[in-house]
Amino acid sequence: MSVLAVACMAVGGLLAGPASATPGEMPARAAVSRRAGRHAALRFGLSSAGLSYPFAAAIAQGFQQQAALAGVDAIVLDAQGKVQKQANDLDDLLAQHVAGIVLMPLDSVVAQSWVARASAAAIPVVAVGSQVGDPKTRPLHQVYPELTALVTQDEVVAGREAGRLALTLLPRGREARIAIIEGAPGFPEVLQRAAGFRQALDATHARYRIVASQPGNWTADDADTACQNILAAHPDVDLFFNEADDMAVGCARAVRSAGSHARLVGIGGSRLAIVSLEAGRIDGTVCYEPRKLGALAFDALYDDVAGHKPLHAAFITYRTPGITRRNVGACSAQW
Repeated sequence: MSVLAVACMAVGGLLAGPASATPGEMPARAAVSRRAGRHAALRFGLSSAGLSYPFAAAIAQGFQQQAALAGVDAIVLDAQGKVQKQANDLDDLLAQHVAGIVLMPLDSVVAQSWVARASAAAIPVVAVGSQVGDPKTRPLHQVYPELTALVTQDEVVAGREAGRLALTLLPRGREARIAIIEGAPGFPEVLQRAAGFRQALDATHARYRIVASQPGNWTADDADTACQNILAAHPDVDLFFNEADDMAVGCARAVRSAGSHARLVGIGGSRLAIVSLEAGRIDGTVCYEPRKLGALAFDALYDDVAGHKPLHAAFITYRTPGITRRNVGACSAQW
């Protein structure tokens, strides 16, 4: 995941219930668990993708709040959107012999080597916000085996929720024309959210055609440009599925400027999206809670280190409901 993906993520089905996990034992963590059992002062590290971005900053806030409640020292390092900086941050945390690490990876493939080094040092790692491992070959729920846990949104399920919102907005009695504004190329969320979106439409045998799909690179300005281009070629688009809320807000500008009546659905539940939803500029979003992600990641790491609930490659998630103007109060915008 890129830091822009993190910034705009907006992060049904498997998310229909409360946070859940599949626990197991990890013998390599025994030394850390014994350390916790001796009641030594614990220090955890968080390697953030980029604290200048609201989604990542909210994850860090949730992590720090839970650490304070548990009496654990929290070290938060800011990769500033740079993979090499994050690699150096991981080295710093290993050198400080922290009891555990929460990692918000900028590069899911490169992160495999970081997790391996931490595992060799008997330091547990919880990934948050994005998976570790190649998303082209590793399904989201097939958690990288050297991780204690992966705490994230189920991106496919979030895409399905966006698809369900779209179904309520599409025209009846004819084939609907849909355009997709993707995130930046190469990131797992792009494929996962689009796959879930199509699954929701196909499950109801909806009549639709994807007339265009262009990257908006997770930003409002790029999405504005992409939507302008699509509307110039396909002025009769019925709905834009934007893979992140910032892109939905940017696309809304293009729709208004073109005098189009296209409907707009995003993902993320950001404050800007909620304001736009209330004002009628967009039609729906999927609610993400990054502070909850940070808190869940801390809890998973703490439970493992303290021996309360040893985990091995657990998948932990939470419910991400679809939001419209009718239930906008159900989404507490956290970023």
